[in-house]
Amino acid sequence: MKRFAELLDRLVLTPQRNAKLRLMRDYLADTPDPDRGYALAALTGDLVVNSVKPGTLRALIGERLDEVLFYYSYDYVGDLAETIALAWPEPGTADVAPPLAAPLPRPAGAGKSRGYPKDRERARLKDVATTLSLPFDDLPEMPSHRRSTKSPPRPAEETEGEGARAREGRRTASSSEEETGPPASAPPTYPRPPKENDAAHSPDPSDPFGWALASENTATPSHAHGWRQTPGIGHNAPPLTLSDVVETLQRTSKLEAPRVLAGWLDQLDSTGRWGLVKLVGGALRVGVSARLAKQALADLGGKEVNEIEEVWHGVTPPYRPLFAWIEGRAERPESRIRAPFRPVMLSHAIADGEVAAITPEAYAAEWKWDGIRVQAVVEGLAKRLYSRTGEDISSGFPDLVHSLDFQGAIDGELLVGGHTMEGFRLGSFGDLQQRLNRKVVTEDVARRFPAFIRAYDVLVAGGEDLRRLPFRERRARLERLVAGSRSQRLDLSPLVPFADADDLARLRAEPPAAVVEGLMLKRWDSVYEPGRPKGPWFKWKRDPHVVDAVLMYAQRGHGKRSSYYSDYTFGVWTDGETGPELVPVGKAYFGFTDEELTEIDRFVRNNTVARFGPVREVVHQPDAGLVFEVAFEGLNRSTRHRSGVAMRFPRIARLRWDKPPAEADRLETLEALLRG
Repeated sequence: MKRFAELLDRLVLTPQRNAKLRLMRDYLADTPDPDRGYALAALTGDLVVNSVKPGTLRALIGERLDEVLFYYSYDYVGDLAETIALAWPEPGTADVAPPLAAPLPRPAGAGKSRGYPKDRERARLKDVATTLSLPFDDLPEMPSHRRSTKSPPRPAEETEGEGARAREGRRTASSSEEETGPPASAPPTYPRPPKENDAAHSPDPSDPFGWALASENTATPSHAHGWRQTPGIGHNAPPLTLSDVVETLQRTSKLEAPRVLAGWLDQLDSTGRWGLVKLVGGALRVGVSARLAKQALADLGGKEVNEIEEVWHGVTPPYRPLFAWIEGRAERPESRIRAPFRPVMLSHAIADGEVAAITPEAYAAEWKWDGIRVQAVVEGLAKRLYSRTGEDISSGFPDLVHSLDFQGAIDGELLVGGHTMEGFRLGSFGDLQQRLNRKVVTEDVARRFPAFIRAYDVLVAGGEDLRRLPFRERRARLERLVAGSRSQRLDLSPLVPFADADDLARLRAEPPAAVVEGLMLKRWDSVYEPGRPKGPWFKWKRDPHVVDAVLMYAQRGHGKRSSYYSDYTFGVWTDGETGPELVPVGKAYFGFTDEELTEIDRFVRNNTVARFGPVREVVHQPDAGLVFEVAFEGLNRSTRHRSGVAMRFPRIARLRWDKPPAEADRLETLEALLRG
């Protein structure tokens, strides 16, 4: 576990791609099974620990640290793992259950239960959520005295690098522990297994986790086999391994998990605690994509990364057969899944200088549809629908999957629409969102938002792998496949004829429908190659929509941005009951440079008019405020936002220091755009 935490720490501090690859490759080469397999799963995002949620971690630190002190620390550091790693008391320095210090004074009328203020205060917080156009649950649960405490704003120059200083503090603490050893205090004590004469073998209701029971050893209850020893916990326990953590939590219930985690956190140093919380929290955020981690594995065995992609969805953590093949100890693992997923081919955004080279003799043009990319696979009686990353989403689209009547694998866009008396109707992306992220879909939703696939490539047909064929031949095979299908949920993405680059530019600027977001350009001779090869496929999206909006609220960022107010809610003008008023239409946290971030942060601190936990309301009057030029891809109707609209992929395109807020855009502009 310590080695894994050190790997994460070094990856965070290493910006160079090749250096990250070298760190991961060396770790995979030097670490035995199954630890390296679980580490690889964590780096690729394929490791899930269902027994631990962020609320579990917050509850644990809340039992050891005053809640106000924790929230101030979390607000300062900006990362939950960093905060817990630094604030967790060393064994022997504090009792387990009581806080480190007496709670700070609560204002009169504040709620007495931690995290659950009185109705009046929750109603006030709900009003804030409504103003921010967010669900109530999106605002963090904080004790009422935390929300009402007024801390003086710190100048920007005094807050730069706080997250970095926190990491440095964690590393310093770890190195100090290694040099001096653990404190010379009594070893921590943990719950003991129940004995035969224990009354009813049940814990005290007031002490559900058994903190009052003490023994040198800690055991975890097993419903099937009595009590078992928890790895890594106890006075003479061996060092905790990554496989100890994963396998123990996989068989541990949500009720037992907090006690097990607490024992591990007591045993580890600050870097180990940081790595443990990162692992079980499910979001490493160390600057490594799944593709980069797979590339490191490929480098370890001298393989092509596409070979790794081909077998990836047929293996599961800790990937013993995969490592055996990589190291030449076994044959390549073959997927036993019927109707398996094949890794997709991706495109590059075309550069201005590359457009002139696009000719109809070399490239085919298609519309780029505003849906989600899917892969539909039928093999015998097995039918599956996959997302672009290989997630099986068949259960969310049973109507579509049932209608598939071909044999093979097609690549296409999932859209909403269908055949009507007037012809074929295409729905918007907002309509499609009614079908997304549903484990179970009702008949009513399926009827009102029928899903279909607009196919644009074929990978397998009639049991034959077509991916090595040129696109021209694959396209002909796809046309025959779609023509032979009787399904009303499958159609063909049409080719777009063009004469030259100027013709393409005109087509891009004047798409035939709102659900078209640009053009796809594919070389006629391109094979279907997983990953993102440079040259064969380009995407040429429409220019984004742009409006001027006024900054209304700002919230601190996370990680390296924890010292800055970097998440911005902005609005446009509309007519209210008492005159013009701003209504929020979106939230963005990128698009600006580091220098611009410093300027915005300074404006937020100097122009704050109210505070709501980590959120600051800034001045936004017709004659005072900050205007953003906001770029976005599209609009949807929204019942969550007071404005009734929601932006898709908004980002800050420009800071308009020169423009008074009164001249920002109005809601009517967005309404007209939404109507098309």
